[in-house]
Amino acid sequence: MIDFIPLMVIVPLACALLLNLFSNQNKLLKCLSFIVAIIIPAIAILCSYGTHYFGGYAPMVDNVTNTLYHPAITYTFTVFQQIFIALVGLLAFLVVLVYLTNYKKVSGFYLFLIFLGLAAITAIILTDDIFNFYVFFEILVLAQVGIVAASSIENNYETALKYMILGSIGGPMLLLGISFLLALTGSVNISDIAIAVHSGVVSPTSSIFLMACALILFGWAYASGLPPFHTIKSGMYSKAEPHAAALIQSFTVISMIALALIMIRIFMIIPYFEIIIVGFSAIAMILGVSMALTQDDFRRMIAFLAVGELGFIGLGLGLGTHFAVTAGLFQALNEIVSTALLFIGFGIIARTVGETNISKLGGLIEYYPKTAILLLFGGLVMAGVPPFNGFQSKLMLVQASLSCGFPELSLLAIIISIATFLVFVRVFYMMFLKPKPKDLVVPKKPVSRSAIFAMIVLFAFCVVLGLFPGIVTSKIALFVGGLF
Repeated sequence: MIDFIPLMVIVPLACALLLNLFSNQNKLLKCLSFIVAIIIPAIAILCSYGTHYFGGYAPMVDNVTNTLYHPAITYTFTVFQQIFIALVGLLAFLVVLVYLTNYKKVSGFYLFLIFLGLAAITAIILTDDIFNFYVFFEILVLAQVGIVAASSIENNYETALKYMILGSIGGPMLLLGISFLLALTGSVNISDIAIAVHSGVVSPTSSIFLMACALILFGWAYASGLPPFHTIKSGMYSKAEPHAAALIQSFTVISMIALALIMIRIFMIIPYFEIIIVGFSAIAMILGVSMALTQDDFRRMIAFLAVGELGFIGLGLGLGTHFAVTAGLFQALNEIVSTALLFIGFGIIARTVGETNISKLGGLIEYYPKTAILLLFGGLVMAGVPPFNGFQSKLMLVQASLSCGFPELSLLAIIISIATFLVFVRVFYMMFLKPKPKDLVVPKKPVSRSAIFAMIVLFAFCVVLGLFPGIVTSKIALFVGGLF
């Protein structure tokens, strides 16, 4: 079953090509995309843990230094990769289901972009080759730009173009940092680079090594949507179709943690590296919730909250202890689920009512009670209210900050969670509880059953992981133990 590892990338990639090839065959597009969307998470669940060496080139041992070298592109599949690939695969299935059931005529090119992005993000989390990471990262950026450009939301082309222009800066800087690491270590294999750094072959105070760190940090901020890229990233979420925004957010989170784990393995030896990561994350937390407070468009509001929640992930990763990194990765898992629930739920309102300005809405709970209740629970999850999974991961982050001797970070996390709760209460009241404006006409459109089903599935995950967090935290902790 180890041979299934490359199939997790090959299957969605082949599906994407076929969907683009038969873009005029509507029934074939629906059947193929639906079947492959089921197969992808199934492969991740059934595949055995192990390592796949492309071309059959097994690692070689240097007889002088007794060091292991990896001449081929290597994919590593552990319980950590299994959890996140299965989750993003499940989310992709729900997104495809919502799309197929809400449109009689589907776009082969649009589905091509979804599965292309899915293949790219899977490769990003599997690869132990930093150049291979970069290649699929660029493919993922293009897929996200295409998904936004293909949406029907006003000013989507402008947002997609801005993100692509920034990508022409962030991507090359990331590649330049990788080239510096190649020059220093003679390898692009992440494990080989980490061994070279920690064995003393590369000096942690080398100017080239420090420049590589700075360039890759810049690429990480761009990939994650952390400051100074928070505005354009939130714009990407708000200008994509709501179901697609849920998927783009999962792509962002996984890109963030994948590159962060690479940096932890390679650059943790640099003094003050952890402080830089924590600093970026704290600023993202503050800016995200602050800008969400000023929004009247609920799409922009949830987009900025999603950016702010990334700061909680970075906080755990930046603290750098075994428990803190585990908490950060658990928060990443929870954010993917809770944010997807909110994007899909708010998308129901935007699609059926045709209005996204909360000052012009009101009384919608009478028309959409199921959506309102699920959105209320989704907001509580994001704000870290017990007994949901968001509470468990944020509690772990507070404990990690205290154990590392930073009570001010614990206080910041609590304040941001309270502010997130207040933002959501305001939006929920304005949309659902206040009296309906006289000039608001609520169309008698049926609510998408597939979207409600997707929200219920995601909420079920929030409840299960909130009541039984050990289901995943024990496995994530086992993976993190191998990093230290």
